[in-house]
Amino acid sequence: MTDYQWKAFCNFKAEFKKKIEEWLKAAPELPALQKAAADAANTPSYPFETAVVYNTDLDRLTKEDDIHLIVIGDNPGKDEQLAKNKRYLVGQAGKIADGFFKRNPQLQTDFRKNVIILNKTPVHSAKTAQLKKMMKDGGKKICDLIEESQLWMAEQTARLHCELCRGAGAGGTPFPTPELWLVGYSELKDKGFFTPYKNKLFETYTSTDASVWDKVFVFQHFSMNRFTIDLNEHSDTVSLEAIHQLGKLHKKEIFAR
Repeated sequence: MTDYQWKAFCNFKAEFKKKIEEWLKAAPELPALQKAAADAANTPSYPFETAVVYNTDLDRLTKEDDIHLIVIGDNPGKDEQLAKNKRYLVGQAGKIADGFFKRNPQLQTDFRKNVIILNKTPVHSAKTAQLKKMMKDGGKKICDLIEESQLWMAEQTARLHCELCRGAGAGGTPFPTPELWLVGYSELKDKGFFTPYKNKLFETYTSTDASVWDKVFVFQHFSMNRFTIDLNEHSDTVSLEAIHQLGKLHKKEIFAR
């Protein structure tokens, strides 16, 4: 990262950590709500260890690491919230994503060193749909917290992306300036659970640096290999051009822009 990028990244991390602590303190009832939602969905029992998850992989990135992508998932699942992890995309979906980049060296991207992994909300649930029950059972307080987390993540992620692009160096990879890949779009559709995130994201790019919006792409989830299956149906080869074409197609479907 350039000096400018490193400073922007460190500032983002510091603010993110503060917000995680704020949300944890504000809602000590979250673990009980998470367990109730999991039980109602007949989710196999697992330990509830981190109600709101900061991605500690951010602390493993160094100034010497070039950032090619910001990848946005939905929210931390069972593996991500374990105390031994507290990392995003470390379950099966993360392994698939890591494998995709390893199988495609032409993209020159290490999923754990060249990618900033974030979520639409850091609030844990075994399945994203369980957030809805948590909001129903938790009342206005939990509804407000989960919506606030979406809005904060959308705004600060867009601002970080704009800063990383503004501070980019010449770059000798296929990614001279970082891109943002919004992965998983079913709940971004109209009236979907992550509609607040979607709207805030676009609003922030528009007000901060509209030119960076061109570096935002939308894809299916890595989970169940949907990202790769979708790409293979779209193109016979895995190239950045084909990935961009697919990402623009889904972006137009979701954002109508």
